[in-house]
Amino acid sequence: MPETLPTPDAQLDARGLLCPEPVMMLHNAVRDLGAGECLEVLATDPSTQRDIPRFCSFLGHELLQQQEVGNEYHYLIRKDGKN
Repeated sequence: MPETLPTPDAQLDARGLLCPEPVMMLHNAVRDLGAGECLEVLATDPSTQRDIPRFCSFLGHELLQQQEVGNEYHYLIRKDGKN
């Protein structure tokens, strides 16, 4: 049985924005989350496929899901439980 993903606590709509704006906005959005909360990110910039996983890895956040939906990229990120 597939693992069910948590419902996002917040959403960041970065559609139509180009690098580096989506990651800059992501940094601010994650800062506003409580430890362990989840953020859904919607983007159209293909560079987010590289930048968002690197962002999560570097800062210790968990990338729960990364998928391409039509011309959009959807991510589900869980904030590091220590911060």
